[in-house]
Amino acid sequence: MRILVFEPLKEPYVKDIEDDIHAMQEVVGGSIESIYFEPKQDAICWCNDEFLLNCSKPNRIVGNTLVHGTFYISGNCLNEYGEWDSCSLTDEQIEKYKDKYTNEMILSVPKQPEAHKKPMKKEKHEYER
Repeated sequence: MRILVFEPLKEPYVKDIEDDIHAMQEVVGGSIESIYFEPKQDAICWCNDEFLLNCSKPNRIVGNTLVHGTFYISGNCLNEYGEWDSCSLTDEQIEKYKDKYTNEMILSVPKQPEAHKKPMKKEKHEYER
């Protein structure tokens, strides 16, 4: 199955994987969760369903979801049983999602520590002791 992989702070790339749960989990680094983001439902995003628990870095916004960690997009089609199933992306879909998400990376900027403020010296006036 031909997919498009998105790692944090990297450009997406095409990868061929077996069409089975273990290969899908290997790409995202754990249990998988689907994100339906296309109105036509002809593509689906797969991410690690524990990305908030395992402190994964923010990656990109897909649909209305801020996805953390590595995720991928696959095709979504009807299988021989009439059920929706993941499948290879077409060349057109690969270009579409590369164009859409290449420059939409989420940068995680660490909070800068507050500068220690030095107390201002009070000027003494002649009339003060």
